[in-house]
Amino acid sequence: MKGIVDTPSYIVELLEGGVTLEDVIDGHIYEQALVEKSAFVVGDLGALMRQHVCWQSVLPRVQPYFPVRCNSSPAVIEVLASLGLGFVCANKGEVSLVLEHGVPPESIIFSSVFKQLAHIKHAAKNNVQHFVCENEAELSKIARLHPTAKLLLQLTTEAQAAETSMAFGFSLKSCRHLLEKAKELGVQVVGATFHIPSSCQDQQQAYRHALSDARCVFDMGVDLGFNMQILDIGGGFTGSEFQLKQVEAAVRPLLDAYFPELSGVQVLAQPGSFYVASAFTLAVNVIGKKVVSHCWDSQTHDEKNGDTEFLYYMNEGVYGPFSRKLLGHGISVPSVHKPSLCPEEPVFPSSLRGPSLDPLDLVLERCLLPELGVGDWLLFSNMGACGLVEFGCLSASSQLPVYYAVSPSDWYEMQEAGVALDSAVKTFSLLQ
Repeated sequence: MKGIVDTPSYIVELLEGGVTLEDVIDGHIYEQALVEKSAFVVGDLGALMRQHVCWQSVLPRVQPYFPVRCNSSPAVIEVLASLGLGFVCANKGEVSLVLEHGVPPESIIFSSVFKQLAHIKHAAKNNVQHFVCENEAELSKIARLHPTAKLLLQLTTEAQAAETSMAFGFSLKSCRHLLEKAKELGVQVVGATFHIPSSCQDQQQAYRHALSDARCVFDMGVDLGFNMQILDIGGGFTGSEFQLKQVEAAVRPLLDAYFPELSGVQVLAQPGSFYVASAFTLAVNVIGKKVVSHCWDSQTHDEKNGDTEFLYYMNEGVYGPFSRKLLGHGISVPSVHKPSLCPEEPVFPSSLRGPSLDPLDLVLERCLLPELGVGDWLLFSNMGACGLVEFGCLSASSQLPVYYAVSPSDWYEMQEAGVALDSAVKTFSLLQ
C-alpha cells in the first residue's frame, strides 16, 4: 500500500506497507511498458535528509550552500530550503526560483563568473547582496549596477586550474590591486571563496595553500577597512561520507589555525553532488541493438561468447540526462531491469549510445552487461547531479517525468526537521 502526497508542482509517493523504492521503479516501468517506454527519473527525498544529517555530523561548523545549477528540480529546492540551506545562483532564473521557494535574499550568493547586466539588475531589485567577483571588469560592472553589493573575491587554486585547464579567479599577487579598486569604487568586500575539485590527489596540500591565501586576502581586506566575515571553501564533495570525512580531516585543523571560531568568520561550502547525486535514479529503455563483433570457433563452428560484443542504443543520451559526460564526468555502469535475468547469465563487452547518430553520443564504452533485448530497461543510479537544470528540461526528445518517493520514517524525520511541505500532507490519500 502506498500513499500519494500531491503538491501543486510535483507528486511525492509516500511508501507504506513494506513498499520499497525498487517497487516504485518497477511500477513505473510497467506503466511505461504499456505506453511510450519513455525514460523517467525516480527521486528519493529521504536521501536528501540523510545527507543533510551526515553533513551536520561531520562538518557542523560549515554552512552548506546548494549550487542550483547542480539540480533545480522543485522538490530539491523546497526540501533543502526548508532544511535551512543557502543557495548559490548563476543567473536570473535561478535567483527567481529560490526566491519563489521562500529563500531569503541574504541566503543567496550570485556566483556567475561573467554576469549579464540584466541579471545583476534583477538581483539588486530583489535585494540579493552577495556576489562572487574574480576580476576588475566584473568589479566595475557590479559597482555601477549594484553599488550596495557585498563581494566575495574568487581565489584561484592550483588544483582547480589543473582540473579545468583555465585560470578562473584571481591570484594572490593581484589581490591587493583588486581590493584597492573596490575601495576606490566604494564597493564592500566581505570575504573570499575558492574551489578544490574532488579529483584533487593531495587535498591536504591544496586546502593548506588555499586557506593560507584566503587568510592573506582577509588580512589585506581588514587593512583597507573592509569587514571580512565570510569564507566559502567551495565544492568538491562527491556524496561519499568517507570523502567528506577526508575533507573534514584536511580542513578542520587549518580552519582552527587560520579562521578560529572566535574570529566570527562564517564558513560556507557548496555541496551540490553531496546532497543530490545518490537521491536520483534514471531509467532508460533500450531502443536498438547491434552485434559489433561476433566470433565463431573455426573447429566447431560454435559461437564464442567471450568474443561477442554488443552495441545498444538507448532513448536518452549525452544531449539529455547524460550531458555530464560531455563535461568529462564519468557515468556508472547501470543495473539491468530484466525480470528473467539469471545471476549466472554471461556478460559481454557492451557499449551504450544515445538515440542520435552523433559520434559524441556515447554514454559508456565496453562495460560488461548480460545480453539485452530491445525494450529492456537500464537503471543508472547516482544521477541527481545532472550539472544543468531541472530534469524535465534535460531530455533530448521530450520532458522526462520525475517521480518522487519517501519512506514514512524519512517523511516523519523531515517533518521534525521543519521541512515545509504542509500543503502536501493535507492532500494525503491511500491507494491499494
